[in-house]
Amino acid sequence: MQLEYIGAFNVVLGVLARFWPVWIALVLVMGASFAYKKRLGLYGQLFDSSVGIVGVGICLFWLFTAIFASTVSPFNPLVQIPIMKDALPGAVEPQSGLVYLFGGDKLARDVFSRMVYGSQIVLIIAPAATGFALMVGITLGLPAGYYGGRIDTVLSFLANLVLAFPVILLFYLLVTPGIMETPIPYAMAGLFFMFPIIFFSVLFWTRYKKRPDRLYILLGLTLIIGGWVYAGLVFDADPFRIIHIDPNQLNIFVAVVFASSPGVFRIVRGLVMDIKTRDYVAAAQTRGESPWYIMLWEILPNARGPLIVDACLRIGYTTILLGTLGYFGLGLAPESPDWGTAIKDASRLLRSFIHPALPPTIALMSFVLGLNLLADSLREQSMKD
Repeated sequence: MQLEYIGAFNVVLGVLARFWPVWIALVLVMGASFAYKKRLGLYGQLFDSSVGIVGVGICLFWLFTAIFASTVSPFNPLVQIPIMKDALPGAVEPQSGLVYLFGGDKLARDVFSRMVYGSQIVLIIAPAATGFALMVGITLGLPAGYYGGRIDTVLSFLANLVLAFPVILLFYLLVTPGIMETPIPYAMAGLFFMFPIIFFSVLFWTRYKKRPDRLYILLGLTLIIGGWVYAGLVFDADPFRIIHIDPNQLNIFVAVVFASSPGVFRIVRGLVMDIKTRDYVAAAQTRGESPWYIMLWEILPNARGPLIVDACLRIGYTTILLGTLGYFGLGLAPESPDWGTAIKDASRLLRSFIHPALPPTIALMSFVLGLNLLADSLREQSMKD
């Protein structure tokens, strides 16, 4: 059967039309952000520069793409339609009449739909893993920089020990199939996922220990929500089946947290060693505040600028790393629509068909570019502050 094709102009219009919920969400969010930017703190300040606007726009575009993936995608990313194998962009699927806007891959799957669904994997793993790495690095970096001495020596030695390994080699060791068959990923997940619970428990305790009415509510919520997420992620025991992560994704998640935490630790440690000499810290010590109160409520808020910038850059690095792992066929399942796996599958046929490789490559590049622009704008704002 001969395939029918639509023209390049119609392909462009078709792509723009498929993203209609994304455009609506972008207009609403960006419009509201412009209107109320003076009330939105650091986020609102991003709209004072063109770099910040572009960075926010690109990041929100992919965020809304991940949210509305089922609406934007015309096909299931795993469905194979044999006649559409290696179809060129604009090919019309005979039965449904829908168009393979970016063509088909070697397994006859829609390249456009796989690119769209690939954003979900990136935007779930990269920011969440970076968030957990921040929790681990902050929780260990604060006492290391504030107390110094043996605590600093031991924690710094452990951080330097992890940083001594080449990153790619470290990830290769942590996500190989052999490791996934052992309890090591679950043991590491059980350790790392405790840090957010510990962090917020200490945070609320130091702030509201003299106000038990509020303290008990916040601690109860922390333990309930934290325990619920912990049980779902580590033991896959969420009774509501809301919190769930596949073993392949858990392995990559733990590897990212393990490799990124030492870098966050060193940044936090250095910031604390500088900030603890400030006058307002001495004033808090004179008032008789506890060390953890000073660390969490005096030092940490004043270190937020560099940490937010580092978080944006780290999400970008993690996105590239996920793409690299997918390119080498590590971590995620072979049929996964993540961008790295898509690039790997398409790279084998570049001499014959280049169209399957371009969409995931451009998507990966644009998302990392948006994060870098966002980090640059945040850095400018933190320098002004």
